[in-house]
Amino acid sequence: MARKTVSGPVRNKERTKEKLLKSVGKIISTKGFHSLKITNIARTASVDKKLIYNYFGSVENLINQYLRNLDFGSSMNSTEYKEEGLKDNGKTLSKNLLKEMYSALSTNPELQKIIVWELYEYNDILRELCDHRERLGDEMFQKFMHPHFKENHKKYRAILALLISSTYYLNIHADSNGSKFCGLDIHDKDDREVLACVIDDVIDFAYEKYGLK
Repeated sequence: MARKTVSGPVRNKERTKEKLLKSVGKIISTKGFHSLKITNIARTASVDKKLIYNYFGSVENLINQYLRNLDFGSSMNSTEYKEEGLKDNGKTLSKNLLKEMYSALSTNPELQKIIVWELYEYNDILRELCDHRERLGDEMFQKFMHPHFKENHKKYRAILALLISSTYYLNIHADSNGSKFCGLDIHDKDDREVLACVIDDVIDFAYEKYGLK
């Protein structure tokens, strides 16, 4: 049987949506968040601004879709992570998620700018993104980590909070300031590997000290 091809209008719609999403990222990188206006987005994508309403409903929905696609929190729903979490009460999962977050922030300036934007001002779209990220993380924690830590679960949450927030800061500091931090050069491959090893060590320590014996 001949393979069914996607019709022209459907294909063109998806291409246009992709162009609009990429335009949001381009504007964030080159002009900043305050330039995310419907006219600027449409002009950057070289499309009629009416298509933003036709395909996304509003410019806010377009920006929200872009942020969801880019945000590392969305990957928490993957089947691979869910299977990984069952192996050792989420220990390997914790390590891999933190190191992948670290890597994503180090290579994606748009993602860094989103984190800075979250810190800089209140925004309904960003609040929704943060809440979405928190819900996904909590679902994963409740399923894989909480049964292992029981009454010590807040101590492990605190460790994760410190590791995640330091991951944010170290990457953003390295790219914006460029100086070393505690003698470590975050742009140096060897120093980054040391940090990755320490993430593993801290997680191992937490599981040993606060987990079920």
